Amino acid sequence: MFGNAFLLAFRTISRNIMRSFLTVLGIVIGVASVIAMVMLGEGTTAYVTQSITKLGSNILIIRPGQERRGPPSGDNSAKPFTMSDLDTIKREFATLRAVTPSESRSINAVFGNENYSTTVYGVTNDYFVAKDWKMKEGREFSQTELGSGKSVCVIGETVRQKLFGEQNPVDASLRLEKFSCQVIGLLESKGAAAFGMDQDDVIIVPFKLYQRRISGNKKDVSSILISVRDGYSTTRVQNDIKLLMRERRHIKEGATDDFNIHDMKDVIETLSSTTEMLTLLLGAVAAISLVVGGIGIMNIMLVSVTERTREIGIRLAIGALEREVLLQFLVESVVLSSIGGVIGIVLGISITWFASTAFNIPFIFNESIVFIAFFFSMVVGVVFGYFPARKAAKMNPIDALRYE
Repeated sequence: MFGNAFLLAFRTISRNIMRSFLTVLGIVIGVASVIAMVMLGEGTTAYVTQSITKLGSNILIIRPGQERRGPPSGDNSAKPFTMSDLDTIKREFATLRAVTPSESRSINAVFGNENYSTTVYGVTNDYFVAKDWKMKEGREFSQTELGSGKSVCVIGETVRQKLFGEQNPVDASLRLEKFSCQVIGLLESKGAAAFGMDQDDVIIVPFKLYQRRISGNKKDVSSILISVRDGYSTTRVQNDIKLLMRERRHIKEGATDDFNIHDMKDVIETLSSTTEMLTLLLGAVAAISLVVGGIGIMNIMLVSVTERTREIGIRLAIGALEREVLLQFLVESVVLSSIGGVIGIVLGISITWFASTAFNIPFIFNESIVFIAFFFSMVVGVVFGYFPARKAAKMNPIDALRYE
């Protein structure tokens, strides 16, 4: 019985190819939209996570000032840190990969006839460890250069292209505002990180050089960058450092901290949850297209019942049961929605692949959403096809045979 019903359904659909295509178009758009929105959303979430991970492994950032909403920031009115605080953190915690002071400022760099506005960072060699950054050419700072604040620097790939073109910048001398700086290293390219920030657009100098020639403050540290070893909880380390800093800064029990510690994992989780919520929202909006497509199927099936009134009357007159007529029209509705679902799946995956390639985000194939979208398209066929099928099954054979 089912085999015959499917055969008749395909035969009926094939007789009206254009109308059948227009009928399933809503289902196609709905299924394709749901699949594309969800899979692109998951790819975007993965891209955001990867981008933030590029900023370093298991990173904690400590800044003076009370914690505020928004991006990590310092508070100029709060008591700054000192190198003694940094040394104490290094000494007290064996779970840390790297601990470095970190300060930055926008600066104009000049080489020959070329000048370029970039960001200069004052750090120690632990900065390269925390950021998982390797040298493409040259070397890191020597201990003598770090201790004396010698005028040397390491540059990123973007700065090399802007100032030096294709030539090797190592051993060249560039000018940073009022002082010259010898380039001793070129960093490997990392590309864009979160929010489109170019990580290669940097010049890195010894922290003491930064204090003496750029910030003019030889004692204070406005930011400490910490990288936790793999396998250790950043949350636990964060809490331990918090207790240590409260003790060193003589903060009484119950008093509010005058410093803040940000975990980059918290940033990842926040952004990931935001993109996931947006993905669900877009998927839900796209699913409305499936309902619209279902209404289209019901409309065309009602038209089909009207057109085939005499056929239904003849079938009922020669002994067809109501449930057989009901099944026939229900199967036609399900076949239409299933065809739309299959085309929508192919279209949705294709759209996702092309969009992922165009926007340079990971292509993540989600079998679950493909199955859910197809299953939902079949449910739409059953739900919206039932009323026309029931109308056909309840026809009076005599009235149907009289229909012109």
